[in-house]
Amino acid sequence: MASTAIRRLSQFLLSLYATAAPDPPPYVAPPASKESLEYADLAIIDLSKAKTEVGCKALAAEMVSAMATHGFFYVIGHGYSQEQTNRVFSIANMTFDSVNAEEKKTYTGQSGAVYEGYKPRQMWKIEDGVQDQIEHYNINHIVRKHEHPQALRPYLQEIEAFARHNHLSVLHPILRLLALGLELPENALVDQHKFEAAGESSVRFMKYFPRSEDEEKRSKQVWLKGHTDIGSVTILWSQPIGGLQILSPDGTWRWVRHMENALVINTGDVLTFLCGGFYPATRHRVIQPPADQVGLPRLGVFYFSMANDDVKLVPHEDSPVLKRVGIQRLCSDEDAPTMEEWRKNRTVAYGKKVCNQEIINGVLVKQYD
Repeated sequence: MASTAIRRLSQFLLSLYATAAPDPPPYVAPPASKESLEYADLAIIDLSKAKTEVGCKALAAEMVSAMATHGFFYVIGHGYSQEQTNRVFSIANMTFDSVNAEEKKTYTGQSGAVYEGYKPRQMWKIEDGVQDQIEHYNINHIVRKHEHPQALRPYLQEIEAFARHNHLSVLHPILRLLALGLELPENALVDQHKFEAAGESSVRFMKYFPRSEDEEKRSKQVWLKGHTDIGSVTILWSQPIGGLQILSPDGTWRWVRHMENALVINTGDVLTFLCGGFYPATRHRVIQPPADQVGLPRLGVFYFSMANDDVKLVPHEDSPVLKRVGIQRLCSDEDAPTMEEWRKNRTVAYGKKVCNQEIINGVLVKQYD
């Protein structure tokens, strides 16, 4: 398949870039929690099996089942070795630890309608006067669209290769499998998520910092309220500090277990629009880490994918599956926003006030405690 050739090219480019740049200060991840926690039983999708028609068909069925149960699943066989993944986390950590406060101000995002550059801590309202303690650095998938801090510049080619790998070798295969699950042509969703198209798919490095006992008490230990993601598919590179929980169909919040060199995948609002509710956006939150990890900062590496900015978010009515099971629309097709409109309005509204629901583009958007 074409995705195999793309994956090999991505790995070849990454190997060239890695030898050209100096080693970043190594990030040594802490051990995973040994606490007894109620974990979600998530499916494991091996993307390396998507090389044949038979393999794709089997994986598509697995993915439909995973989306119907938890809406989250793991991906393995994604093409990065543990060593390569470790290096990405080292670059991510350096983004926060090797850039001083003054330089961070220079590269702090200025737009309320798009995530770009640094987001400082304490910008989002959580609960009872408590604000977030999350710092993140957002990089458009066209990495050189904006300038970057001095410390990151030797690694821009690696970050470019990482962005392309996430988009072409992880996102696109997942979108093909999701399309097959709807009995659509395999590129039906891929064509709406072109790497070269105008849009805001992005690499994001995030660092969650510990909070005071008073803040934990007032916020009920919630670091990021329950929500659905703005975009299409979120790719989280698994890391050992606990905190991520998903809201299971039975209404119970369950922990997501760390899996070495795996990806944790969930779908966002855009796939709910495009797939007529067949793949609902998955509800999740971040809370204080388990007892044996309290006080440790939590480093995250993500790829947030979004459709091309000009895509109108209406369902694929030609899907034989949707014709059989029915379409659940978030709004009428006439009122449906474009990706750009949805992205801007969701981004502007996020974290500005403490509320459990609001109307955006005619769609009810909820937060969950």
